[in-house]
Amino acid sequence: MKISNKYSFPLISSVFLTVIPLIFSSALTVTVITHENTVSAFNWQDWTLITFICCLTCTFAFTPPTLLALIFGYFISWNAVLPVFLMNMVAIFLVNIITKRIDGDNFRDYLSNNMNVSSILENIRKEELKFIFFTKLSPVLPFALTNFVFALSGAKLKNILLGGFFGMIPRTLLAVWTGSQAKEIRRLLENPNEGNLQKILVILLLVVSVGGILYYVLPRRVKN
Repeated sequence: MKISNKYSFPLISSVFLTVIPLIFSSALTVTVITHENTVSAFNWQDWTLITFICCLTCTFAFTPPTLLALIFGYFISWNAVLPVFLMNMVAIFLVNIITKRIDGDNFRDYLSNNMNVSSILENIRKEELKFIFFTKLSPVLPFALTNFVFALSGAKLKNILLGGFFGMIPRTLLAVWTGSQAKEIRRLLENPNEGNLQKILVILLLVVSVGGILYYVLPRRVKN
């Protein structure tokens, strides 16, 4: 029963953070496409309020930041960079605080008792900032889920914020740029990586991210 309790919060939360973004992404896509003219008429006060709301929706996994970067980039072009990064950082911070308040170090302590998992965690801790950077660099790993996992693993908040900030720069700028270049919101949201250059850049980010993650996760031989 004790083990079950330790698993329940991380397991249920992980499923929630994986499934919920998919549902709300679809709903948001339909909403924006349907009300494109209305959104186009928003002023800076409207976008400020939307940014504040999206800080909360990103925290609780309702809206993926990449999708928001595409939408913001489409409607306000490069002015979207600051609010999107603000959303990212606020969400990372709040997820870390909330997770540690609820779970404490229970799940991390449980994992540390497993020798195989413990060795992986030890490799990550040695280069924590770099590992977080490469994880956040990936355009496919769920934003909210990675924030949650880092909080559960006991990673330092400073490293999560720094690694998250620098790791999100390429994928965020790519999304904002893609949105700013789009001619139709429907085509953008249904085919976010339609252009050859976008596809190449996404693949490049993915390759670099996977390579970096594996380098810091897999055990490495120590030279004598």
